[in-house]
Amino acid sequence: MDSNNYLQDIKDIKQMMSQSSQFISLSGLSGVLAGIYAIVGAIYANSLILNHQETYITLESETFKKILITALVVLAASLMTAYVMTVRKAKKMEENVWNPSSRRLLINFLIPLVTGGIFVLLLLRHGYYGLVAPITLLFYGLACLNASKYTLRDVRYLGITEIILGLLAVEFSGFGLYFWAIGFGLCHIVYGGMMHFKYDRK
Repeated sequence: MDSNNYLQDIKDIKQMMSQSSQFISLSGLSGVLAGIYAIVGAIYANSLILNHQETYITLESETFKKILITALVVLAASLMTAYVMTVRKAKKMEENVWNPSSRRLLINFLIPLVTGGIFVLLLLRHGYYGLVAPITLLFYGLACLNASKYTLRDVRYLGITEIILGLLAVEFSGFGLYFWAIGFGLCHIVYGGMMHFKYDRK
C-alpha cells in the first residue's frame, strides 16, 4: 500500500513539474473560430481573384490591396479571439496568462513566424507571388512545432500537418489558396475542436 502511494506521489510530482513548464491555457475553441475566419477570408479572396480583369495581380493592383486587407483582418480577428478566450480559460484554471511558460511559448512561436513574414515580404517584392501561400504554411508549421514543447502536444501535430501542406502547395503551386484554406481553415477547426473536447470541457 505504501509502495503504491509512493509511486502515485512521484507521478503527481512529475505531472506538476510538466504543467509548470507548459502553458496549457490555450483555447481550442479559439482555434475553431480562427479556422472559420480563415475559410471566410479565403472564399472572399478567391472571389477577388476570379473577378480580377488583368492577367497578373501586382502589388499595386486594387485586387492585391483588398486581399492584403482581408488577410490582415483575418489575422487581427484570430489574434483577438485567441487572446480573449485564452485569458478566460486561464482565469477559470486559476493560471496567470503571462508567466515564464507563456513567455517561452510566445518567443519560440514568434521566431519562425517573424522570419517567415519577412521572407514573404521579400518574395512579394521580387514578384514570387505563387510561393506566398506555401511559405506562410511552412513557417507557421515550423512556429507551431517550435513552440509545441511549451504547450499542449496537439500543437506539435498541427505544426507537422501545416508543414506537409506547405510542401504540397509548392508542388501544386496553382492551388496555393486552396491549401492555405485547408491549412489555416480546416486544420484549425479540426485541431481546435479536438483540443476543446480533450481539455476545455474537463
